[in-house]
Amino acid sequence: MVIKEYILQNWALILTLSAFAISLKVTVFLDKKSINRLYTLIAAVFLLSIVVFAEFRMGEHGGNPAVRAVLTAARYSATPFIIALVIFTLIKRQRWFVFIPAAALAVLNFVSVRTGTVFSVKEDCTLVRGTLWLLPYVFVGVYYMFLIYVLCTRSNRQATEIIPIVYLSFALVAGLLLPFVLGSAFSQIFCTTIAMALFVYYVFSIIQITKKDPLTGLLNRQAYYADLGSEPEEITALLSIDMNGLKTINDSEGHAAGDEALVTLALCFIRALKRRQSCYRVGGDEFVIICRNTSHNEVIKLDERIRRYVGETEYSCSVGYCYCGDGSMTPDEMIKESDAKMYAEKARHYAGTGSDRRQKNGAEETALQADVKNGGEQAE
Repeated sequence: MVIKEYILQNWALILTLSAFAISLKVTVFLDKKSINRLYTLIAAVFLLSIVVFAEFRMGEHGGNPAVRAVLTAARYSATPFIIALVIFTLIKRQRWFVFIPAAALAVLNFVSVRTGTVFSVKEDCTLVRGTLWLLPYVFVGVYYMFLIYVLCTRSNRQATEIIPIVYLSFALVAGLLLPFVLGSAFSQIFCTTIAMALFVYYVFSIIQITKKDPLTGLLNRQAYYADLGSEPEEITALLSIDMNGLKTINDSEGHAAGDEALVTLALCFIRALKRRQSCYRVGGDEFVIICRNTSHNEVIKLDERIRRYVGETEYSCSVGYCYCGDGSMTPDEMIKESDAKMYAEKARHYAGTGSDRRQKNGAEETALQADVKNGGEQAE
């Protein structure tokens, strides 16, 4: 009877979590670590739904007040943990420190079972708010803001990424505010709200992942060519960027260190981007930024931001740009000019450091020398 009641109340949640798990089983776009974290998230939401069901059932039909107090502490503690797990799963390079505030709140919630600081349970199993009853909502709200802020700052500023973030933001904020509007009964559909929001966001992400580079999260080469041909009259500037010394890092420290360097640079580029500026990884250590309807002054500031943010890391890159605000140059002509400037800067960098490019073979080394001799006009 109890199981039947749980299924009736949580059937939408069960279907959503099942679809989520099945889609993870067949996906080929995510790495194993991300998939395992999403499985953990699914399990956590499912377990929380059981806790919520048991707690509210005891509140309606009576039971042991001490047991309900423990269940309430678990519910108040689980929500911040789940949002922290969402952050840990969705945001690249996020460390485990994100769980520390949730752990601190959990300690306070379980202490409240004895002290009543956050809540208390009467003998008839009804819940009473304590002095710090708003604290769990504050913690969840801070986690929400952090998640949305990081997702926005690390996006490529394109509608295909912003729309899913807006949807997720709406669902999360609604889940935070509706308990004050609809009452505590909303907690019974909180798990369903979170599950559906995450699943829809995941579907959006899979749809657009074919446009993104799996390592850096930047737009990929295919997206670059597609966007280059889409409304080319709006393109007012192109920036060519090439990392310095990637081969040296790969040879001396390993390819994992090289991947770390590329991810670090990509985050610098994303931080530097403003509206109508998109960054693409078009080769191993080659990047391009397309600027649409952007003034020359804004392009200069973008170049300065890139150099400043990269300068805060242990890596370096060469940058060249071409600005054409009057439409007198085609995108192909603009990329040739920005490439030439970038290669000239790259040649100056290696000449100044006295380091060897360490090309893979003699033909590539000969090509580089030709580039320097001809003023960087040839492609590296």
